Order: sequence, then C-alpha cells, then structure tokens
Amino acid sequence: MKLLHKDIEKDNAGQVTLMPEEAEDMWHTYNLLQIGDSLMASTIRKVQTESSTGSVGSSRVRTTLCVCVDTIDFDSQACQLRVKGTNIQENQYVKMGAYHTIELELNRKFTLAKKIWDSVVLDRIEQACDPTQKADVAAVVMQEGLANLVLVTPAMTLLRAKVEVTIPRKRRGSCTQHEKALDRFYEAVMQGILRHINFDVVKCILVASPGFVKDQFMAYLFREAVRQDSKILLENRPKFMLVHSSSGHKYSLKEILCDPAVTARLSDTKAAGEVKALEDFYKMLQHEPDRAFYGLAHMEKASEALAIDILLISDKLFRHQDVTTRSRYVRLVDSVRDNGGTVRIFSSLHVSGEQLTQLSGVAAILRFPIADLSEPEDDSSSDEE
Repeated sequence: MKLLHKDIEKDNAGQVTLMPEEAEDMWHTYNLLQIGDSLMASTIRKVQTESSTGSVGSSRVRTTLCVCVDTIDFDSQACQLRVKGTNIQENQYVKMGAYHTIELELNRKFTLAKKIWDSVVLDRIEQACDPTQKADVAAVVMQEGLANLVLVTPAMTLLRAKVEVTIPRKRRGSCTQHEKALDRFYEAVMQGILRHINFDVVKCILVASPGFVKDQFMAYLFREAVRQDSKILLENRPKFMLVHSSSGHKYSLKEILCDPAVTARLSDTKAAGEVKALEDFYKMLQHEPDRAFYGLAHMEKASEALAIDILLISDKLFRHQDVTTRSRYVRLVDSVRDNGGTVRIFSSLHVSGEQLTQLSGVAAILRFPIADLSEPEDDSSSDEE
C-alpha cells in the first residue's frame, strides 16, 4: 500500500489518499472502511444518452465518484473489494443520492474520509504502508566482500542494504591485510543488521553463503556482541539460521527459500506470535483461571484495574456497525497500550483469529489474578455478536 496524501486534523477528522499495490492491500482496505465513511474513487458507470433525433443509447464511461459507504463486500478468495453507497458529489454522469457500486482496483488511488480516525485505524494504515511491519523474515546473502541484506514480506523481497568491501588475497607468509579487510566487511554487515532489521517483527534471520563465510561471520557477530554487550543480538540469537547458497548475490535468495529445512522453519513465522499468545491464554485458562478472561465487560473491568498484560483481540470487532460498540473496543486497546500492556490484533482470516472469535473475539492474560471477575457477566459477550 502506498500513502499518497494524509490530511487529518487535531480533532481526528480528515482524509487519506491511498493506492493498493498488491492483493493483500485489499484486506487492509477492508479493515479501514466503515459504514458512513466517504469514499472517492475512479469507477465505471453505465450512462444513457439521447441523440437529437430522439434515439436512446447507452455507454460505459470511467468517472470519479464520491459515495457515502453503505455496504462493504470483501471476497477473501479473490481479494476483491466492492463498496456500495449513495453519491454525495454530483457530476455530469451521476446525480446526487444515486446508488452506485465501486470496485476498488489495484494501482488505482482512492480517498477515504472519516469523521473520526481512531488509533486502531491509523495503526492499520501504518502497518499496510510500511513493508518492514510485515516482513517476518530477513536474509543476509553473502560471499567474501559482498553481502545483500534483504527483508522478505508475504508478497515481495526488499533489498535494504548492500555491503561491498575489497578483500585482498592471502599472501605467502602474511594474512594480516586479508584478515583486517574481512573484519571491516563483517563489521559493516553487522551494522547493517542492527540498522535495518526490526527484531520485534522479524522472527527468522537467514544467513547464507557458499563455503564457510557464513560460519566465520556468525562467529565474528556473536564474539562482537559479547564484547560490546549488545543485548539485542544476544537475546535474538535463536532467530539466526545458517543456510548454504551458491553465491552472495540477491538472486540466490530463491534457492535459499526452496531449501526444505528453511521451508519448515518459515512455516511458523506467519502469525506465530498470535498463535503462541492464544496457546498461552489457553494454558493460563487451564492452570490459573483467575488470570485468563474473555468477553468485553470482563476486559473493561480488568483494564480499569490495570491488570491486562496481553490483550488478544480480533480485527473483526473493529468492523462492528454500531459506532458506540466499536469505540469501546478502541478505548480498550488504547487503555491497555497506555498502561504498558501488549496488544495483539488477530486477523479473522487466520485460523487463530477464528479460534479467538469463538471466545467472543476478545480475551486477555492478566498480570495478577482477579477473583471477582470470575462472577457471571450478563453482557460479557452480547456486544460481540
């Protein structure tokens, strides 16, 4: 997704212009749209024309319409998004109040206006427009003197840094220049990793090379990490995985990702954090039931007590048609974040999101037990339907 323009006032009203660039962006757009929003986009309209002789003909014309959103249909298999609504800006082809369906298309911009842009929707835009937010996998493809640092998103690979250092050959009786140059090279690659990899997002870092370059680099990396007391590298050491490649060029990434060992490792990266959080919730529900609750009313009480450590919430709830109910979920998310808790927003298209939906769509692991929350709540799940 590309953000072309953003104009949001201090009162959180305003509009943004976006351009979806891949099928996944339609899912993000579906989560941004709410009934009552204003959507301006290019569309095809069938118009009737009458000639001077009185004969009537029809033709299809491309025009730009602005509609007040009334119905939103998303086809998850084809990743197609259709929006129905009434026209609110008259033009030469369409009268005010006329009903029209707009099908959003890839690489065609649209402008979305809202009376209130809440924090959850703004986070969704940031996530959709920043490829590093969804790059679960990073790769360092290297050979002596050349390294390519790549982020792998669900749909593309992004080259974030290229390191090139001239490495002198070993000379008989002296390897000093060769080793110094290698150290400079490894240092530059290490700095590239620290600068370009978001360890909070990336779940696996592939280090690939022909021969023993990858092994020598890893030995250097963690020797320096210990010497410099780099906690971020030491804490994330399990995320590094050594793989063989035929060269240090970017095109070697394809053969790396086809490696069966890599495929098995990467199968767990997508939504792995969400799956683990849900497993942790079920374990807590079984062993310490006073620290695991679900349902909106329970969540609001726990949040007031500053007890929520990890909040699990389905993105489906932010598409609730009732504005008051939706705002309760947004306030809950903001409150948990303000009080130092972790918020995990589950995709309702993922299997873990479907499981969470069966638990009313919102659940939490608490910092400390709250026994009185165990009492039955009349409205704990009524708002989620």
